[in-house]
Amino acid sequence: MGLALALTAAFSWGAGDFCGGLASRKVNQFQVLLLTTSSSLLLLFLFALFEKESLPAGWDAALAITAGISGSLGLAALYRGLSLGNAALVAPVAGVIGAIIPTLTGLFFEGWPSFLVLLGFALSLAGIWLVARSNEKSPHSTRSGLGLAILAGIGFGGFLALIAQMKTEDIFGPLVLSKLASLVLAIFLIWMRRLPLPKPGVSPVAIVSGVLDAGGNILYLFATQFIRLDVAALLSSLYPAATVLLSGLILKEKLSRQQWMGVSTCLLAIMLITSG
Repeated sequence: MGLALALTAAFSWGAGDFCGGLASRKVNQFQVLLLTTSSSLLLLFLFALFEKESLPAGWDAALAITAGISGSLGLAALYRGLSLGNAALVAPVAGVIGAIIPTLTGLFFEGWPSFLVLLGFALSLAGIWLVARSNEKSPHSTRSGLGLAILAGIGFGGFLALIAQMKTEDIFGPLVLSKLASLVLAIFLIWMRRLPLPKPGVSPVAIVSGVLDAGGNILYLFATQFIRLDVAALLSSLYPAATVLLSGLILKEKLSRQQWMGVSTCLLAIMLITSG
């Protein structure tokens, strides 16, 4: 049960990223961010009510808000990067950097990581190099996708590093507050760009993306009740594979043999970093 839940969480996260990128092909990424955040917030709020959890206060509240802002900026960059049609580059690179940053934070507070983590760092550089090699037909798209993937990874890594510093044992309350911060930021970014507030019907796939993202969080937390935390984290870290596979199956994005090697290397690096 625990293994199935962790793998389902990975697929849910990866499918959510794919849906967000798909929605951003027709709707501005900040409008997509607002729609995904709204549906995700609603689902998490219902679970917080069911578990009778309250919003964090004090320093924990500050961490949750900052984490929410970091994560939402990461999502906006990811959606824009995926909308360029280069999921094989964007998803693995964002996943690798998102795994490295909380590990480096642990290095600062807890000392040097294990050999597996260091090996994961080395493999991640090789994997990024393989997936990011310029495509002669669209070198600009490759460069843009790589930059957005790096920004997305920084945002995701910042979220994980910040949320891990919280002292509260509650789960859904902090996630609700972080999503509220994401919602406010999305509204602000839309206002800054003088865009209209999107109606739910403008992009149903964006609504689905938010539900899948929150569903991944919930499935992961349930998985940790059946199996070891490190095993759950290891399996759920495979979520970029779902994004790449769905892009290939549905959008017919083609990957070269070298790109497949890069994607596989990045996924292995994520697993090593997470397990360490």
